[in-house]
Amino acid sequence: MGFRFLHASDLHLGKPFGGYPEGIRGRLREARHGAIARLAAAARQGGASVIVLAGDTFDAETPAPDTLRQALQAMAGAQDLTWVLMPGNHDSLAGAELWRRIAASAAPNLLLALEPGPIPLAPGVVLLPAPCTQRRPGRDLTEWFGASTPEGHLRIGLAHGAITDFTGEEGTLGIIPPDRAALSGLDYLALGDWHGQKQIGPRTWYSGTPEAEAFKHPGPAGVLLVTLAAPGALPQVAPVATGALDWRMLELALLPGEGVGALAAALPPVVARRDMLVRLVARGRLPLPERAALIAGCAAAGPDFGWFDADFSGLATEARPDDLDLIDRGGALRAAAEALLAESEDPALAAAEREVAAAALSRLFALSQKVGA
Repeated sequence: MGFRFLHASDLHLGKPFGGYPEGIRGRLREARHGAIARLAAAARQGGASVIVLAGDTFDAETPAPDTLRQALQAMAGAQDLTWVLMPGNHDSLAGAELWRRIAASAAPNLLLALEPGPIPLAPGVVLLPAPCTQRRPGRDLTEWFGASTPEGHLRIGLAHGAITDFTGEEGTLGIIPPDRAALSGLDYLALGDWHGQKQIGPRTWYSGTPEAEAFKHPGPAGVLLVTLAAPGALPQVAPVATGALDWRMLELALLPGEGVGALAAALPPVVARRDMLVRLVARGRLPLPERAALIAGCAAAGPDFGWFDADFSGLATEARPDDLDLIDRGGALRAAAEALLAESEDPALAAAEREVAAAALSRLFALSQKVGA
């Protein structure tokens, strides 16, 4: 006897991405919807016929009608697969109208886990879900997982939230015991909430989100292909990448002479950039001309990417008198350059204010070189 399934969570369909420009915002929303088809492809390729979604399929309890309808249609279109939806904290049972609408239009291959009770998932396989009753239930919804099931059946727990020694995605302390699988005799505990893949114990995993939405979690976004050989046997868990967009955090530790060269070495090939969102963080110190060249290089490369942001707040500026001479040897420009340099090095100012002064000085230097060219 054996059973193989795909463990996924946190699709957050309908997430607005309000902090990003409209151009990439639309692509981010579409990538999340496209994750449904990529989940289906991953299940088929891995030999799984069931996909369990451990909560937060939708970003809110009131998704837009088109978001809901298109998601249900995409799942219904994968008729060879069974989809299991369970409420998470973003789409909890408090959104009763949402789950009523889902139940009213659910295709035969959509299984709703809306109550804490055993659900036959396949011959010899029982699913034990802990649907979120509200955004912050305030209690351990997995306590009932110790309920008896037919002898010799595989027992799969499905829950959403943080464990007691682990802070959840929204910063709330957890209440699911990290040893819940052992306490309740589970063959596997599929968790959602944390958006990065994380193993908690030999039988307990967070799948992470199939499509990333931030730089917080390193590594490719994806799901878990889980194989249970027999009751009591340890699960075989294989990560499967499913993300359409690549989120990259690039950190540059710089010393004089390393600015533009380090940037060129860190940036990926041009052909791969459109589907990347990049946050570059520069630290260390550079002479004023090299800092200006680095900023110019970032500005030139930025449009190649789906989204690009550079943080120079941790990059100190070395400005020698001859560097300021390249701006002007006297007069108003020289006075402005000296004032900006003083502000960029003033420990009495906040880091953000020093960075504004350093950026302005680099900009002034770059403009002066263009005028003098």
